[in-house]
Amino acid sequence: MLKLASIKNYFWGRFVNWLTYEPPNYQTPLTNFERLRYELRPGDILLVEGRSNISEIIRAITQSNWTHSFCYIGHLHDIDDPAMREHIQKYRKCEMDDQLIIEALLGEGITVKTLNNYKGEHLRICRPRGITRNDVQKVINYTIGQLGVDYNVRQLMDLARFMFPYWYLPKRWRSTLFEHNAGRTTKTVCSTMMAEAFARVRFPIHPVLYRDDSGKLKLMRKNSQLITPRDFDLSPYFDVIKYPMLDFDELGIYRKLPWDQTGVHSNDFGDCYISYPEEENELESVTTFNQKEELNKLLKQKQQHDDKQKDKQKDIPDRDG
Repeated sequence: MLKLASIKNYFWGRFVNWLTYEPPNYQTPLTNFERLRYELRPGDILLVEGRSNISEIIRAITQSNWTHSFCYIGHLHDIDDPAMREHIQKYRKCEMDDQLIIEALLGEGITVKTLNNYKGEHLRICRPRGITRNDVQKVINYTIGQLGVDYNVRQLMDLARFMFPYWYLPKRWRSTLFEHNAGRTTKTVCSTMMAEAFARVRFPIHPVLYRDDSGKLKLMRKNSQLITPRDFDLSPYFDVIKYPMLDFDELGIYRKLPWDQTGVHSNDFGDCYISYPEEENELESVTTFNQKEELNKLLKQKQQHDDKQKDKQKDIPDRDG
């Protein structure tokens, strides 16, 4: 019996290794990773265009290039609950500057890792619109509480079955995915875990509109086990944020303001100065003739203003005299 179990585990391990194998990524990254990591907020969902064999299966099932998703929880100090911070440390020794994510992976279950693991991959941010900070903390706490839960391969097969007309399947093939089961599950997949987290704060992803007999519309939560990574991309309640490698707006609009290029500062008209006199020689080498003329004019006006102030001081009678 033990021998049979060991053989089963061996072949299962080989199968998992084949599913999760990722070939080397020789393509130019489509995402500006440094800018993306700078703009991330706790509670953001990130979508990944995976390259593994299981990613190809998910791509075929969901008809989307987004094959994986994970939740960004921020730095360790971004988590308000001290108990949750301690719970994370049980699964990973985190540095204060680590940007942490929580994801569900085949062969590993739900784990906490750093964002650097996805450097060079094609990523997209899906940000819940208008969610409160308190609810973000509840979402993060739920995902942290799921650490250690196994990956549900059965659910992936259920989604594959869902591609076929449900009424054509024999009853014995019909999955429990479409039935209501009470109790806490011990397995999940990446998008399901996050859908359940947002369901805890009643934040919609892809709700179902239902019209009752009286004609009144009701908003029903969609089964979290049917949520896939692309649903976050298509959801009207999540803002899609892209940071492409070649960003035409990367130079901020403030760089296009018509600043004076002579390095002259001014608090008021006639009160101009050069903040660092040693820069004057450098300014002469880069300014045009017109700019030099303008600089001389401003400096001359300042000198005239100073002379007038001195004359006024002289005209004031001495009180002691």
